[in-house]
Amino acid sequence: MATLSSKPGLRYSVSDWATNNKQISHTAEKKRNVSHEIRQEGRALRNETTSKTNWDEYDSTRRLSDRINDVTRWKENLKACAQQVDAEMDALTLSKEETERALAATVLPLEVTAECLNLREGRRGMELVCDPVEAELKKEVEVIDGAQRILQQCIDQAFEQLCRLQEARQQLTIDLQDKIEALDVDMSCLSLTIRSPEISLKPNPTRVPPGSTTPQQWEQFSRYNITRAKEEMQASVQIRENNSITRAQVQNELEAQRMTVEFALRKRTHHEEQAYHEMQWQLKTTQEEIAELEKDICHLEEDMQAKTAPLKLVHTRLENRIKRPGMDLCRDEVQFGLVDEAKQLEATILALKQKHSLQSLKQHEAQMMEDLSRKQDALSLEQRSNQTRQRLTLGVQTEGLLSAVVPLTNSSGRHKLDLA
Repeated sequence: MATLSSKPGLRYSVSDWATNNKQISHTAEKKRNVSHEIRQEGRALRNETTSKTNWDEYDSTRRLSDRINDVTRWKENLKACAQQVDAEMDALTLSKEETERALAATVLPLEVTAECLNLREGRRGMELVCDPVEAELKKEVEVIDGAQRILQQCIDQAFEQLCRLQEARQQLTIDLQDKIEALDVDMSCLSLTIRSPEISLKPNPTRVPPGSTTPQQWEQFSRYNITRAKEEMQASVQIRENNSITRAQVQNELEAQRMTVEFALRKRTHHEEQAYHEMQWQLKTTQEEIAELEKDICHLEEDMQAKTAPLKLVHTRLENRIKRPGMDLCRDEVQFGLVDEAKQLEATILALKQKHSLQSLKQHEAQMMEDLSRKQDALSLEQRSNQTRQRLTLGVQTEGLLSAVVPLTNSSGRHKLDLA
């Protein structure tokens, strides 16, 4: 009887085989379901991330555009403020130069006043008086000195304010330059797209660079620069107004004092002319009196010569009658008559010899001539003072021409930034 050989090993039953097939099918179906879910989630995630990326890109672009608008707005504000500061610096520089010219214009009046005082020191004798002209001239020197001090203070204040304006302008320039550079960077970023060839991955792009500021600090910084510049401009306007008022006041004071001095000088010159003419008349009448007196003295001398012989006769008779002897030496009427005649003749001769009045007149004439010479010199000095002070009037008439002189160097010293 024949026997069948069989492969050795574990044998499964049909049920096991069916179960295994069913399990494999179930597992495959489950894996397919899981895969399907994963695929669906992947598609959803891809769609979500794409939308998120697109939205984020759009939002970043919008924010960048808004930032550019903000930077542009502040740049325009800074630019306008800088232009206003430039205009105010030009106006303050012009005011300062006008004040400097006003200060320089006080040099001539001071020189003229000092020259007038020196000229009047040349008066001699009684003509060297402390009159109202001298007092007004000294007062004019004080007024000019005070005006120079006030104008110099105005110039110093303007210079200091120009320095502060220059500092504010420099800060605006720095801020404006930073805004321009930041605007260029943001505009460049705004122009980039995902297809731009210059984009690339960067190492640690989300790092916070040192020196970063918050939007509040950034806005506060620019606002402070503009506010400070406006405050300095307001102070500059006040200084310009003060300078204008001060120049007008100084001009009025100098003009009023000049007119006062010239009035006192004209009045003093008129009085000296009157005194000079009076002295000339007195000298003329005195000289005429001297001439008449000299004529009378000639006649008196002739009369005195005529009285000498009668006096000799009387003296001889009296001398001879002394020789009478004894009781005949009587003081009779003849004696008394001869004595009276002798006294009368001697008194007449003595009166004729009184010539000292002529000498006194001549001495007084010499004094009057000397005084007249001093008065003439004093009057000449006053006239020279009047001529010297005419330079002030000519200076006022040519004041309009002085503006054609090249102005002083602009002391603002600023460096303009191209704001175009």
